[in-house]
Parts: sequence; structure tokens; C-alpha cells
Amino acid sequence: MPERNYILDKATANRKLHRMALELAEQLNGDLTPVVILGIRNSGTVIAEQIATCLKEYISNDILTASLSLDKSMPRDVEINTSVDLNGMHVVITDDVTNSGKTLLYALKPLLEFHPKTIQTLVLVERMHKLFPVKPDFVGLSVATTIQDHIQVEVREGQVEGAYIS
Repeated sequence: MPERNYILDKATANRKLHRMALELAEQLNGDLTPVVILGIRNSGTVIAEQIATCLKEYISNDILTASLSLDKSMPRDVEINTSVDLNGMHVVITDDVTNSGKTLLYALKPLLEFHPKTIQTLVLVERMHKLFPVKPDFVGLSVATTIQDHIQVEVREGQVEGAYIS
């Protein structure tokens, strides 16, 4: 197996997730509107669950998690796996890595049928190759890479294990 160039280990990834949850809690402070955290499958869903767990330490809002499914290479159809009414809710879309911004942009598509109170985006790792006008609101780690580099976030048993460049 080739040597992996890790940019985040498990402990550091967990600290980053906890910090982002704290930033989100600070922003929501005093607003008791329910929060729905939508994770982009598959790693984004794990991140959504971890953010929700951390967030519950800081705020008393109802916090729900759900997942968004889409083909990241050709995101025509985007599906939310919940029947929760998102009208008037705080919605946070989470993903593991943002590259061009396309996935986060298309993840907004099903939300156009609702009128959420706020929509925010959260990613564990942000790359600097934006092709679409999307900038995450909460970022764990920003990394300058070449366009050929690929960042992989490892998840196992509902936990982020780390991230590496391949």
C-alpha cells in the first residue's frame, strides 16, 4: 500500500469539527429556531452527525440530521432523505471536501422548494479551485493544492479517521 500524505489525523479532524460546531453555536446563540444539518452522502453525512453531536453541547435548539444524495460528477438529481418541512428552519449543508464548489451549489437545488430561515455550508477541507460562486461558511482546514491533487476523507464506523492528499 502506498504511503499516504495525511493532512488531518483523527484527533485533529475531531478538533476541527468541534471548533466549527462551536462557531455555528455562537452564530445561533439566542435563536431557538430548529437546525437541520444536511450531510452530502457519504462522508458529509458522517460529518453532519458529528457536528450535530457537538452542537448539542452548546445550544438547546432542536437539531435534526438528514442526508442529501447526488452524483458529484453530474449532479442532475438531488434528493433529501427526510420529509421534514425546512420552511423557517436553519439549514446547514455539510460535505467532506469542497473543490470547485459545484457539489455545494447543486446541494442547494432541493432547498429552493422551501423557505428556510438561513442556509449555511460547512466543509471539513476546502481546496482553492473554485469554479462556482460558492464559499463555505465554516471550514475546518483550507489547503492549497494542485488541480491534479485529490483529497480523500476517511470515515469508519461513523467517525472521521483523517484526510490525506493523493
